[in-house]
Amino acid sequence: MSYRNKTYVAFASEDIHCYRMMEAWRDNANIDFSFFDAHDLYVARDTSSREQIKRRLRERISNTAKQVVLLGSSAGRRKGGDGYSFLAYEVDTVIQLGLPVVIVNLGGSRSVERSFIPQPFLDANYYTMSVSFQPAIIKYALDEYVPVFNAGDVAGPHYYNPDHYAKVGL
Repeated sequence: MSYRNKTYVAFASEDIHCYRMMEAWRDNANIDFSFFDAHDLYVARDTSSREQIKRRLRERISNTAKQVVLLGSSAGRRKGGDGYSFLAYEVDTVIQLGLPVVIVNLGGSRSVERSFIPQPFLDANYYTMSVSFQPAIIKYALDEYVPVFNAGDVAGPHYYNPDHYAKVGL
């Protein structure tokens, strides 16, 4: 069975509450937001070895079509580029696999926040789309950015202009 319609949500452990909020949006019938979560595909337990956890993370990421990286703190940037944390491993794996990345600015910014993007994305001039932490624009980015990413004609960090936000009612 293919799970390539799944979305993988990566985040610094300090930002898990934002991931939980995304799950709440998805589960709320009054909010038009959904994603097929890749976190439920393979279980990695706290008692697993570091290498077992990395294997599970790679399996999860390999079986996704979309990627969302929740950032918005210095911890997210630091961990995403420290070369040791699981977030750094996720960032490196995403780059190796060439997956689309929607960066969600947890502080609400609608522009590119380079101070919160892990350095490996910047060093690779990796095509990312930065959006604010709001369900409508995240959903829009998952639907609209991914096909553009897959066309392979763009590089570096990008963001949507105010017209895109207006289009989704923000």
